[in-house]
Parts: sequence; C-alpha cells; structure tokens
Amino acid sequence: MCAPTIEKYGASPANIQWTVVRGDDATLKVEFFEDNEITAYDTDGWTYSSTAYDPTGAVLDELTVTGDDGYAIISIPADIAINWGTQYKSVVSELPFDLQVTIPGGSGEEDTIWTPVIGTICVLGNVTPGGSL
Repeated sequence: MCAPTIEKYGASPANIQWTVVRGDDATLKVEFFEDNEITAYDTDGWTYSSTAYDPTGAVLDELTVTGDDGYAIISIPADIAINWGTQYKSVVSELPFDLQVTIPGGSGEEDTIWTPVIGTICVLGNVTPGGSL
C-alpha cells in the first residue's frame, strides 16, 4: 500500500503516487512533452478535469485544475483534504484519482478525450498538536 510505482509513458497513462497530508493544500504539476522530451506540447485550448474517489464513502471530490502552455496543475484545497481519512495512524487514506484532458478537434472533427494520469493519493495524518494523528 502506498508504494511508489514505475511511471509509464506513451499510450498508457502515467501511474503515480501523490503523497499529501490530511488538511493541507497540495499541488501536482503535470507537464506534456513531445517525444524528444524537451519541446512542450501546444496545449492551447485543452481543458482539464481531475477527480479523487474515496472508496470507503463512495464520494467523488472534484479537484481544481489550471493549465498553461505545456502543463496542468492539479490542486487539492485544504478544505477537501481535511475530510480524507479518520484513523489515528501514519497513512489515513488511499484515494484513486485521475487527470482527464479534452483536446478540441479540428474543423469537423470530434474532441479527443484523454486520461494521461491515473494514480493514488496517499493521505498521511498530520502530527501538529490538535491534528489528526
């Protein structure tokens, strides 16, 4: 549980583990590069969505995603992360999440829906006095 995984690029989505602390703000930057791994993709017009799923409560939390040329930033606000996990231990929850991209189609073409990132949010309890651990 909460073990790092090998990132896979290409047709398969990158499968990552994102470690956050319950009740903290957190961000993850996802960059999109051409095959040469230097040149950023032209992401103008791309739209993003990201969701975390708490399987213990069957709750979907919509995460905030902002994008710019060549990258997207997924943000977890503290007021959402405070609700993740209730136990008194180091790892208080594990939540599947993904990043979905909609790429506008050209003239007469349909939009492309692509999921470049899937993974697990590993939620740690905080140790601040009055915190969760």
